[in-house]
Amino acid sequence: MPLTNQQAAGHAFLKGMYGDGYYPRRLVDKGREILLRLCERIEAERPSDLPSLYALTRAATDEFNELAVEFLVAGSQMETVAREVIAEDFWFVATAYGFADADIEELIETRDW
Repeated sequence: MPLTNQQAAGHAFLKGMYGDGYYPRRLVDKGREILLRLCERIEAERPSDLPSLYALTRAATDEFNELAVEFLVAGSQMETVAREVIAEDFWFVATAYGFADADIEELIETRDW
């Protein structure tokens, strides 16, 4: 489903990870897909408040937790740069969909990375 939010549709998700050969591109692609699915879910479910948004972002964070294992198996990991890039993109998604008052730590509260 194409995104209707033009900010999200035009955003280069995980840009800082794509530019670094340390991160396997196929795994970064999976991370990008997680963020795009999050946008799709927000557009489909239209959360009306922060708790509803946080439920969606936590589910996406749990997907990143699973992806972190794949990074380790591939000889990489979600270290400081990756954590910051991913967190910034969660923040971008929240603000793009009108939740500028979202707490970034709440957005990714369930992270293991």
